[in-house]
This record gives sequence, structure tokens and C-alpha cells, in this order.
Amino acid sequence: MPENLKKYIRSIKDFPKKGIMFRDITTLLQEPKVLSETLEQLINFTRGLKIDKVVGIESRGFIFGSLLADRLNAGFIPIRKPGKLPAETVSETYELEYGTDKIEIHKDAIKTGENVLLHDDLLATGGTAEASCKLIEKLGGKIVQISFLIELTFLNGKEKLNKYDVRSIIKYDSED
Repeated sequence: MPENLKKYIRSIKDFPKKGIMFRDITTLLQEPKVLSETLEQLINFTRGLKIDKVVGIESRGFIFGSLLADRLNAGFIPIRKPGKLPAETVSETYELEYGTDKIEIHKDAIKTGENVLLHDDLLATGGTAEASCKLIEKLGGKIVQISFLIELTFLNGKEKLNKYDVRSIIKYDSED
């Protein structure tokens, strides 16, 4: 089934900049049966885990993250870019290919000892996910799993997350 899902992912060359092959999940989201099957696979990753909160990374991580939270009877927590959350936040800066970026989470979003599932749509270099893990752990959360719809294995992002249980449904071994 995972390889079957690739046909629902639209690949857009040179987006958002030259040399990048963008993996667009909106085409997968348009198909109700495929959307449901994808969610089931993500749910299956969590079998046997106790999850209190699902944390989704802006913005496409919100889509399946909130669906997962609902199905797992867990709370949903967004991680956002600076200035997007209204209450007091904690932030984490991380390295990009050129420069740095920052993400934030509400300071009161996670209680010490809560079990957390971190979700995003795509794992590339792992910088955003690694920074998200640091935020969750700053708040006292315990990351029990990290899930992705897509993993670009050739960028080795999983290496930055090697102390966690990382799962992905679809894997691309090259830009093509």
C-alpha cells in the first residue's frame, strides 16, 4: 500500500525554488478513500502506545495531526512560526541550508510526563522535527513516536532523530 500511495502525490519540479522537487500531498487529500487509508496507516504505527498529545508542525502537519489526535482521543498541539500563537510561547531556533529559522509552541501546551506523538507531512533534513522535539522536551513531554507521511531518505533527516521511534509511510530515495 505505501508505494501505491505515491501515485497520489504530485511532484512539482523547481518549487519553491530551483533544484527542489516538491512533494504535494493536496492531491492525496482530495481522495476520500486514500485519505482514510493513509490515516489508518498512521494510526497503525501507534498501536500499543499511550498518547496524551499529538503535536503537528506548521502547516501540513496540522492536517493529519489533528485527525490523529481525534482518533487517538488525544489533545492536538500546533507548533508554529513566530508570532502566530496568541499566548506565552517557548521557541527553538534551527539551521536551514542557508541561515536559520524559528518555531514556537504555547508554554502551557504540554504537561510534564505527557506522552507525545509528533507528526509532520514530510521528513527532509530533519531540522524542523529536531527543533520540535527540543520544544516538546523543554515542556517536559515524552516523545513516544514521530510520524511522517513522506520521508526523503536521501537527505538523511532520520539521523537527527535517531533517539526516537520514527515512522514514515512513503519513502523517496532520490529527487526524481
